[in-house]
Amino acid sequence: MTAQVGTVSNEQEGLLGYLAQMRYVIRLTAYGLTEEQLRATPSASALSVGGLIKHAASTEENWLSTIRREPQSVDYAAYAENFKLADGETIDDVFARYDRVAEQTEKTVTELGDLNYEIEVDHSVPWNRKDMTHWNVRWILLHLIQETARHAGHADIIRETLDGATAYPLMAAAEGWPETAWLKPWSKPS
Repeated sequence: MTAQVGTVSNEQEGLLGYLAQMRYVIRLTAYGLTEEQLRATPSASALSVGGLIKHAASTEENWLSTIRREPQSVDYAAYAENFKLADGETIDDVFARYDRVAEQTEKTVTELGDLNYEIEVDHSVPWNRKDMTHWNVRWILLHLIQETARHAGHADIIRETLDGATAYPLMAAAEGWPETAWLKPWSKPS
């Protein structure tokens, strides 16, 4: 993937393209980090790069279940655990899960083919709007883009705190961009 979404020929393609881009940029925050760094919580919060990526995958998976009208339960303890890499869990495990979720999201949305497809709002949790009776797939995709972008920003700050790396030098390193007078690809500190 590259720094920008390609040409968009319709709304569904655009929404899925921007969601894929946000998945990519949050994943880039893990580029070149050690297992210890992926778990580090160097800011005022308890957030880590690995935990944020795991949370983004879990969030998308939950919304996919919502679109599919699969039964779900709210488990607040499990929710908190989705912000941390478990003992023995690797970033490759998280990436594999995220890849499966992404594939299923794109498959489900494409098969539905209707961004206006409605899903009843679950009013049993306090964060869902009480004045809405239904979401549609369009709203859910926009929400996932927003949520993933928010957490990509968190992960950017944590990453920069860990080793000074920022988004474009990381992207340049991951994609093999040549060094220029204004952009040097990130490299592991020696």
